[in-house]
Amino acid sequence: MARVTPGTGATIMHADLDSFYASVEQRDDPSLRNRPVIVGGGIVLAASYEAKRRGVYTPMPEHTARRLCPDLVVVPPRFEAYTEASRAVFDVFDDTTPLVEGMSIDEAFLGVGGLERISGSPARIAAKLRSDVLERVGLPITVGVARTKFLAKVASGVAKPDGLLVVDPDHELEFLHPLPVGRLWGVGPVTERKLHDRGIYTVGEVAQLGEAHLTAMLGVGSGRHLHALAHNRDPRPIELGKRRGSIGSQQALGRGPKPPDTIEALLLGIVDRVTRRMRSAGRAGRTVTVRFRYDDFRRATRARSLAHPTAATEPIRDVALAILGEHREIWSDRGLTLIGLSVGNLVNVDDDTEQLMLPFGRKDRSQLDDAVDGLRDRFGHAALTRASLIGARQGFEVPKLPD
Repeated sequence: MARVTPGTGATIMHADLDSFYASVEQRDDPSLRNRPVIVGGGIVLAASYEAKRRGVYTPMPEHTARRLCPDLVVVPPRFEAYTEASRAVFDVFDDTTPLVEGMSIDEAFLGVGGLERISGSPARIAAKLRSDVLERVGLPITVGVARTKFLAKVASGVAKPDGLLVVDPDHELEFLHPLPVGRLWGVGPVTERKLHDRGIYTVGEVAQLGEAHLTAMLGVGSGRHLHALAHNRDPRPIELGKRRGSIGSQQALGRGPKPPDTIEALLLGIVDRVTRRMRSAGRAGRTVTVRFRYDDFRRATRARSLAHPTAATEPIRDVALAILGEHREIWSDRGLTLIGLSVGNLVNVDDDTEQLMLPFGRKDRSQLDDAVDGLRDRFGHAALTRASLIGARQGFEVPKLPD
């Protein structure tokens, strides 16, 4: 894996699509433009900026969003459209610079050092990238440019929506220190509350504290991390060829009781999506993780590892159903509002790892997986579905969040 280390100039760009899912829907349906739109079913997966200005955010329950915004427009997710749009945007990234580190379906870091003679200054490159994404893909994108990855991401966050912000290396701390502490990576609601309770509201106030003071307040790891970021110390390089560590999907269920058979059927649908994506990406994995979110908003994660990596549907399905069954009493009692599945410890299938796990004494189902994948590739995912899923999705959407 190649690495490009930060230099002395503002040559790292953080490009982040604005309200990605909602922007795709507004692009494809002109009647949705300039209207408060959310993508989801039971829970907000994405909200347009018109909805965000009314207080709607991700992952708010849909009924709360409707209460805040009575004229809200709710559209079901179209993941094939989002995947296609993401690929088109990453084509623009690749045409801009060979140094691209994808972070998710809708954001990436780009290194533009050394391109000045060919493409102009980083600011000019960023402006052209924004123009190209709008012209070629029809989507707004915000870009932050800085000397470090951390500050580039902060800059893009400040510049949103549909903006461009370049942080001059000579004025980094002048830009960073007045910002609220929530702009620091790793500062969630709990840490933010701890800092506020001690009268610390800005990044500059964090920077004024000694590292020992921060570690005593927040713990060694968090204290050192925030002390470094408050001084814009971030040596992380742009990494090329980096591959994701897991592939997953999840299903928002909404509130209220659900029959166990319906939960099982929906989990099988998630297994089908995840394993198909693994085979398409040429990956196999060993660790199967099932995630639960209950009616009281508490969460639980349960994992189990296979003996060998696989991308086959059957063994991953068996493990997922076993985990679901083992914890049925808990989720039946608490109520379930979301279930998710991911497969981790991924390896490349072209390393012949798949051959190691063939189940002795069990039929080889790989040809069935290939046949199902082929039909869906040719006629669309909805062309073939499990019988148990017919009717099970009534009242539910199928959100597959970015990994």
